[in-house]
Order: sequence, then structure tokens, then C-alpha cells
Amino acid sequence: MTSTTLRLSEPYGPAHCRIEGEGTPLLLIHGVGMQLAAWEPQIAALAQDARVIAVDMPGHGRSAPLPEDSDLPAYLDWLDAVLDALELEAVSIAGHSMGALIVGGYAITRPERVTRAALLNAVHCRSAEARAAVEARADIIRAGKMDLQTPLSRWFGDSAADAEACALVSGWLSSVDPRGYATAYGAFARGDATYADGWSSVSCPVLALTGEGDPNSTPAMSRAIADAAQNGLAVVIDGHRHMVNLTAPDAVTAHLRRWLNTPEARKDCA
Repeated sequence: MTSTTLRLSEPYGPAHCRIEGEGTPLLLIHGVGMQLAAWEPQIAALAQDARVIAVDMPGHGRSAPLPEDSDLPAYLDWLDAVLDALELEAVSIAGHSMGALIVGGYAITRPERVTRAALLNAVHCRSAEARAAVEARADIIRAGKMDLQTPLSRWFGDSAADAEACALVSGWLSSVDPRGYATAYGAFARGDATYADGWSSVSCPVLALTGEGDPNSTPAMSRAIADAAQNGLAVVIDGHRHMVNLTAPDAVTAHLRRWLNTPEARKDCA
């Protein structure tokens, strides 16, 4: 296992990542308010099949932030710089929540650089009501107000696994840089439809996975992404919510390992 700081091209500054394993490269991108440690349950297992690279998103962990008010396209440009620094022409990419928005936009706009795309708990074409609610929350965060209880109550249930994961996530949210968090959350709030009409052009294997009880990254959204992609598979994990890779780690890891071994030319069926 190697923890390293990538020196990205201007204007991005350093990006912190953890690299483990050998073979086909797999990049992991976490969600808003998290850090690369959110992938801890998956890294060791996936490193048996791939060279796993988990990266701190801009303004999170030890990665430099993007300019305030950056939108989703700026995060795709940042990802270009990350892959260039890693000297990777193409890569399998998995993202959670905001990370899934980045992965989806990247697969649609840079298909030559994406061999596989996995979107965990992705948002896709929110309703007008849901968009208004998340944009209002983005305004609150931009004003410097941190409300941990609201997201935690949506993301977790009452099980022991949920309680353990909730404690981890609460710690990450409490320590995140407020400016980096506000910038990323704004892009997350505004970005769900930015590239949504481009899924029909994506031919690489696409896994769209979510929890059955996730009220914001719903099963219907994952199914819509998988149905629109040429080679898409939707997976819904019963009894889990937004942080499904932490609360159902074995199931999520198993689906990711199958996705990693999906031949590129094959059409998967749910």
C-alpha cells in the first residue's frame, strides 16, 4: 500500500491518493464530505484483481480545493489532470454519490479514457422538488452552516452496521474543509442533469448500484442510468441506504469485482 501526493498540472494543486495492488487500474472517487478512507472496505479486496487508486476529491482529505462555485465540468477537468499525473490513458472508475456524478460525466464526455464505469448511489435527473431541496441545502452550506444530523438521518438506519458506519461518516463530515465541502456540494446540487442525456452513447460496462432505502439516489435513478447505457446493469441492495458500501461492504465489493471482470463487449442484463 502506498500513500502518495500527485503533483497535478496547473491550476489544480496536489491530489492525495492511496495505491494498492497490481494489474488493471481502478480509480475510486468518494462522495461529498467524505475522504478516500470511505473506500476502506473495498480497497484490499479489489486490489486482488486490480491496481486500486483511491483519491481524495478536491477540497477533501489532503487534496487541494477547486475555485469556489466550480461546477461539475471543473471536476472532470481535475480528473483529466489526475489520470495524466498517474500516466494512465484509460481506467476503470467507480464513484460514490458526488463521485458517481464525476464518473458518469467522465464516461460520457471522455469515453476513450474509461474502460468501465461504476456509479454507487448516483443521482440522476432529480424532480423539481428534490432539486429545490438540495439547492437550498447547498446555499446553507455555502453560508458556513454545518448540519450533520439531516444527512446522517437520511443515510443510515438503526442496525449495528449502520451505527458503526455513521460514526465514521460523522467524523469525516466534522473534519472536512468547509470551503471545499461547499464547492463540491454546490456542484453536486447543480450537476444531476448536466450530462444525463448522454448515457445512450456510453458503450463500456456500466454498473449502477444503490440501496433500496436511499431516498435521494433512488433505485429508479440507478435503473434509468443502466437502461440508458448500452451495456448497463442496475443493482439494488435491499435494506440499505446511501452509504451502502460501508453498511453492506461484502455485497458491494462482490458486485464491483464482477463488474471489473465484465468483458467490455458484452451486454449485461439485470
